[in-house]
Amino acid sequence: MQDIIIEKPYVFVPPYRGTAWSSWIQYFNLHGYYLKKYEGVEGYECRHVERLKASLAAGHGILLTPNHPRTADPLVLGWLAWESRSHFYAMASWHLFHKSAMMSWAMRRVGAFSVYREGVDRQAISTAIEILETAERPLVIFPEGTTSRANDRLQSLLDGVAFVARAAAKKRARGDHPGKVVVHPIGIKYLFHGDLQKTVTPVLEEIEHRLTWHPQEGSLLQRIGRVGLGLISLKELECLGQTQQGTLAQRLVNLIEALLNPLEKEWMAGVQCGAVVPRVKAIRMKLLPDMLAGKIAADERKRRWKQLADLYLAQQLAFYPPDYLSQPTVTRILETVERFEEDLTDHARVHGRLRAVIEVDEAIEVSPDRDRSAAVDPLMATLESRLQTMLDRLSTESPQWPSR
Repeated sequence: MQDIIIEKPYVFVPPYRGTAWSSWIQYFNLHGYYLKKYEGVEGYECRHVERLKASLAAGHGILLTPNHPRTADPLVLGWLAWESRSHFYAMASWHLFHKSAMMSWAMRRVGAFSVYREGVDRQAISTAIEILETAERPLVIFPEGTTSRANDRLQSLLDGVAFVARAAAKKRARGDHPGKVVVHPIGIKYLFHGDLQKTVTPVLEEIEHRLTWHPQEGSLLQRIGRVGLGLISLKELECLGQTQQGTLAQRLVNLIEALLNPLEKEWMAGVQCGAVVPRVKAIRMKLLPDMLAGKIAADERKRRWKQLADLYLAQQLAFYPPDYLSQPTVTRILETVERFEEDLTDHARVHGRLRAVIEVDEAIEVSPDRDRSAAVDPLMATLESRLQTMLDRLSTESPQWPSR
């Protein structure tokens, strides 16, 4: 399990209001050097930046809502800030500020402020609303909440995005800051321009070695399929005591429910339904407070860390679309192998030769009032539809891989 839980009381990290450091980083493309070395992203293309520039010129409060397939995404948006001649603020998970003192310092200088994902963070919400109300800078919020490494599929969106946007629109409507609050969906697509076979074969061979297999024969897709079945079978043996029958989709759902249901019965007073990420977040919000306050004994602390590991596994399993390789593309294959390695070792090696496409969609005007008769928040429904439409179109730019 990656180090995403910080076992100490949360302290809000406010945004750094100056722009001198951000301007310097943009001008010398320092984020680009970092992306090339640590994320393998070597180039970019920004599309329809004029849409963002129009909103900036109009003085709107601007919320940018990108998809979130890779940890590179926040820094990739630095190129959009440069192209639009602006600076951004961005909500960032609190645990990222604990990676290192240097990383924390740099994140703040480019506009990041903390949000506590394991609870209701009123300071972060108030800060976000204020930024949009005053139109100080565009604000970046990743509505999926976490990375998935499934670039062509959108995960379930968190409703907090609509709350922040609508609250700011209400304040603008009745306050001293005339104008609109708008949402610009941002589509991020990574295209791999290297030799796929040479890139992923060593990773597959290492995974096969970990599974005590001899190097496997067959096509690349056949090897990936066998590795995937081997990995899920191992987790079934660990968590269920035996492997399951049925389709891969059924097996994934059954394993996820086997991990979540006992925890939901303990912490949520009954089995829940719906998307996995919000369910995981809801359970973590229940079991973490006493841990962080130091109110539990060592044995109970150990038990809860085991539960957190089960929650992490359930969430990671949900990021494997079972039909993702039914239409195999170069980037989908690369992402799948990267997920295998990351879930085995908590780290995926940097391959390089990635190019980021950042596309700005038309602005969505935010109404101060929500239509309560709608079963789904209309703003979130529009945002989800716009993002997935962009991803569907951008996905066609990655070359198809032979299915045999």
